[in-house]
Amino acid sequence: MSTYRLNRLFNAQSGRALDVAVDHGAFHEHGFLAGIEDMAQTVSTLVEAGPDAIQLTLGQAPLLQSVPGKQKPGLVLRTDIANVYGDPLESPLHSIHVPDAIEVAVRLDAVAVCVNLLDLPGHPEVRADCIRSILALRTEAARYGMPLMIEPLVMQTAAGKGGYGVDGDTAKIVTLVRQARELGADLIKADPTDDIEDYHRVIQAAGDTPVLVRGGGRVDDRTLLERTQAVLAQGARGIVYGRNVIQHPDPAGITAALMAVVHEDASVDDALALIGGAA
Repeated sequence: MSTYRLNRLFNAQSGRALDVAVDHGAFHEHGFLAGIEDMAQTVSTLVEAGPDAIQLTLGQAPLLQSVPGKQKPGLVLRTDIANVYGDPLESPLHSIHVPDAIEVAVRLDAVAVCVNLLDLPGHPEVRADCIRSILALRTEAARYGMPLMIEPLVMQTAAGKGGYGVDGDTAKIVTLVRQARELGADLIKADPTDDIEDYHRVIQAAGDTPVLVRGGGRVDDRTLLERTQAVLAQGARGIVYGRNVIQHPDPAGITAALMAVVHEDASVDDALALIGGAA
């Protein structure tokens, strides 16, 4: 039954999706708030831009779902909170899911829910927390026909810094993506590999589960669009970008550019022409 909701996430012609993640405020990091200080305005801007979905927390989701009409983006609901991005890191580290997340998602008419699967060097207990959350959510998600998006995040410590950042090692990403598939993911939201030409291995590890590719930190527009083309060519079913949209000087323009690449296989140059003040 989860297919019914996924039909509202994926474009009927391309079979792909662009989900804009705006759930950063849940992670208690001031630096994550750049570009989303005024959430009502942010959501309004994104609704006007028209991506396939917007990823929000339970506290901010009503900003999207209160918009009238049938054409607004679908809601992907963030269902967990973690404290793994701080510098210095807090202790103890945690990952906690919303206990009634699936019922909340049903009431909010979400098209999917999203939960982390964190792999942190030296902290296997955090991955254990994530697995427990996923298994609990999986049971309820199946009951209500709610698609479960698992976000496998392979992390590493950066030299001279206390917080965790993304580790783009292909073997590590493939291993964690495979675990997400084994845990029953309906969707997988995975990081790009350091060598982007390896991404077909991530797609293979996911099997028949659609993979949406995370955007990560800000990069220039051409790099972003070229990377998007590369992962789509290797079998990704879409993208989940946050800061590269919401921190862009022209959020509507970069959304249009990404939608053109994702749904129309537009060239990078043609997509760039849709952006005002290209970064």
